[in-house]
Amino acid sequence: MTSMAETLDIIKRGADEILLEDELIKKLESGNPLRVKAGFDPTAPDLHLGHTVLINKLRQFQDLGHEVLFLIGDFTGMIGDPTGKNVTRKPLTPEQVAENAKTYKEQVFKILDPEKTQVVFNSEWMGKMNAADLIQLAAQQSVARMLERDDFKKRYANQQSIAIHEFLYPMIQGYDSVALKADLELGGTDQKFNLLMGRELQKHFGQAPQVVMTLPILEGLDGVQKMSKSLNNYIGVSDMPGEMYRKIISMPDDLIWRYFELLSFRPMSEVEQFKAEVEAGANPQPVKVKLAEEIVERFHGKEAAENAHKGAGNTLKAGEIPEDLPEVEVATGGQAEMPISAVLRMAKLVANSNAARDVLARGAVYVDGQPCEATLKLAAGSEVVIQAGKKRIARVKLV
Repeated sequence: MTSMAETLDIIKRGADEILLEDELIKKLESGNPLRVKAGFDPTAPDLHLGHTVLINKLRQFQDLGHEVLFLIGDFTGMIGDPTGKNVTRKPLTPEQVAENAKTYKEQVFKILDPEKTQVVFNSEWMGKMNAADLIQLAAQQSVARMLERDDFKKRYANQQSIAIHEFLYPMIQGYDSVALKADLELGGTDQKFNLLMGRELQKHFGQAPQVVMTLPILEGLDGVQKMSKSLNNYIGVSDMPGEMYRKIISMPDDLIWRYFELLSFRPMSEVEQFKAEVEAGANPQPVKVKLAEEIVERFHGKEAAENAHKGAGNTLKAGEIPEDLPEVEVATGGQAEMPISAVLRMAKLVANSNAARDVLARGAVYVDGQPCEATLKLAAGSEVVIQAGKKRIARVKLV
């Protein structure tokens, strides 16, 4: 059985803020499964890994025994989420919402357990509201309160248009929590105002206020801007296995730990061990491969993960030995043993001595499938399989 401390470690992994943590602990201590809500407006049919930060957290709650309410905002999608926008957002048509929602469900169930997920649409209750109901809901907040939202405040200060219907968006998102009797709601850091609105409306309707958990916005592969298709710094969940693998192993080294924390399901103790080894001088590339294989397997299956390196343009994994190999003889000139750097050059597995030093420094040389040190010496008369980098490999005999 998971202890409270272990449960909180899992829940708080990667979280930006929990409001209020003491309320969360009380809800957990009750022993009742929490109703954990996250809302998604089907504004785009394809998800990228940045979207999955929230979905991964939902899966962690499922694994802890809680009930996940995956809310597709088909009603709010026809308003258009103004969050982070400096102009009024164009609403979606009902047909666009329906098509995008279908694709959403297909993709998220690669992460979530469908047996433990309740998919709901906010048109189920919002569609039953009449004009008087909506006016009464709108009466629960003032214009001054709405203008506390950063994006509205900036647009108002810059004399940019704010349509009246945009003020309804956070009200409806908040009312979704009332309709679903949510115990906890997840959202990105940019959704904090809307999430807190749910707490306020639940209090008004006599419910216990939900706990709010915000999660960070994942940086894209450039390590600077948020992950976005428009910025071409994204990894799509529908990317082909080889493309997904290639993007992950090519990311900047300083992004590895952020991606492990927010995208991996490996225990953080294991991730911290990887980090300690890299900081002590280990090659980070094998760590990237572990992450790449985990992510590819999640969306494409185990077999695809095992072969993704081939689709990424790499003919070999590190240490992988194919059946048919070119055979090369290296003359030792009567020496009893020869440095691996010289063997690489003479077997034409590298272009020159500088290339040999570089590939050895990167930890990209394998002898008989095992990584080797730059100080290795091979005995005359030995026969070994040597791999240098991703594509060069041969059976080498020292004569």
